[in-house]
Amino acid sequence: MTDLATDLPFIVDVPIRYRDLDPFNHVNNAVYVTYLESARAAYLEAVADLAAEDYGFVVANLEIDYERSITMGQDVVVATGTTNLGTSSWTMGYEIYADGTRAAIAETTLVCVDAETRSSIPIPDSMRQRIVEYEGFEG
Repeated sequence: MTDLATDLPFIVDVPIRYRDLDPFNHVNNAVYVTYLESARAAYLEAVADLAAEDYGFVVANLEIDYERSITMGQDVVVATGTTNLGTSSWTMGYEIYADGTRAAIAETTLVCVDAETRSSIPIPDSMRQRIVEYEGFEG
């Protein structure tokens, strides 16, 4: 992996699969979102000690800006990190790189929810503490 011009602390390698490609041999724009999901899952497992089956949140908002195409054979990495930590929601930033050049930037807002009521709930203290420590946030 090349040195990336990013402030996001967590880096994940993402393989390009043949099924990711569109008829022009580019990674389909919708697949970029699955790359974000892969990076988010790796981050939450490593940083918050949270397995996918234990997720208690939903993606409430997703924004993505495509900067260039990605093609088969390129080395793809996603840089990610928590950029804002609220009471029941938090924001994650992402940058997708192909062969060391940024291909997209994105942001998701995630909201913790109660499985039964589907209402928002506070971020669990243990998860909050791990993210705060990893990201170097105050309090």
